[in-house]
Amino acid sequence: MADAYELVETLKRAAVGAMESKKPVNVHFGKVVSTAPLKIKIEQKMVLGEKQLILSRNVTEFRTVITGTEPASASHVRAAGKIEITVHNGLVVGDEVILIRQQEGQKFIVWDRTGT
Repeated sequence: MADAYELVETLKRAAVGAMESKKPVNVHFGKVVSTAPLKIKIEQKMVLGEKQLILSRNVTEFRTVITGTEPASASHVRAAGKIEITVHNGLVVGDEVILIRQQEGQKFIVWDRTGT
């Protein structure tokens, strides 16, 4: 009877594994615990380091070009034409983030912050 139980358990594990392998990605939630070097905790004992993380533009500081428009108030300087600005969107300790793990991989894409 023990052999039958082991066979059933083995079949269950195989079925779950087959279903999981069809998922192209897994979504995780984490919290930034350090920025220099970048570390994100995703489980009670799992902390991801910089080499495991791929940062999207949503969580990085970057430069972009915008078109200047009319001033919002008299105290603002009017800028006409295109202007280059820096968007300070880098992660800080305590940020809660959405991560996407590559299928069967060790790389995680830090997609965005959560709404909290």
